[in-house]
Amino acid sequence: MSINLFDLTGKTALITGSSRGLGQAFAAGLAAAGARVILNGVNEARLEEAACEMRAQGHDVLTAAFDVSCEAAIKATFERFDDEGIDVDILMNNAGIQFRKPMLELETADWQRVLDINLTASFVIGREAAKRMAVRGYGKIINIGSLTSELARATVAPYTVAKGGIKMLTKAMAAEWGEKGIQSNAIGPGYMVTDMNEALINNPDFDSWVKARTPMRRWGLPDELAGTAIYLASDASNYVSGQIIYADGGMISVL
Repeated sequence: MSINLFDLTGKTALITGSSRGLGQAFAAGLAAAGARVILNGVNEARLEEAACEMRAQGHDVLTAAFDVSCEAAIKATFERFDDEGIDVDILMNNAGIQFRKPMLELETADWQRVLDINLTASFVIGREAAKRMAVRGYGKIINIGSLTSELARATVAPYTVAKGGIKMLTKAMAAEWGEKGIQSNAIGPGYMVTDMNEALINNPDFDSWVKARTPMRRWGLPDELAGTAIYLASDASNYVSGQIIYADGGMISVL
């Protein structure tokens, strides 16, 4: 019975930004637990390549190519899902970008772009998914936060503000949609080995800082987030809502 609580068979999960990186790892984890997954990205060729790789492993995979910062594209995608009889049971708002520049040099347009993709998109996609989930009385929304949901670091102000917003957006979703059978939670990854962090990984000083600051003395691997995603997507977390779980090797817990 305890194992069955984590079974996602019969569920459909939409994971934004899932043609590579953390999103691809999340999709692989949910698929391994039995879910049909919908991969999202803006590069259709890369999206289809990722889908083909997962299908070759026996997973049920669909694709939805749209820009998460375009509200019209989001609405059109969910309307297509409606027409095709696709119900999104699980939504993972994973798509995000980073932009590093000191605030005194930061252009408003760059600030806004980071917030649009990392925060506003999660609201818009979450709203469209929740409209459908509420009718069915069931849904799981998993937003992706960060260590910067709690702590700031110089030169990444828009990312920090967006991820702090993700924490509170998650709580707002839980407050408004809980009675409709929707649980909303978030995952806060630590420093992970991803394309986005490649420049930091290759910087000896930063690499040393991460390892010294993290009790586990290493960077995290994308696959190590899959278990948390499966838990929050499954019936095992049916009475958990409004929470952010930090998977960070202990970094946020120590001085």
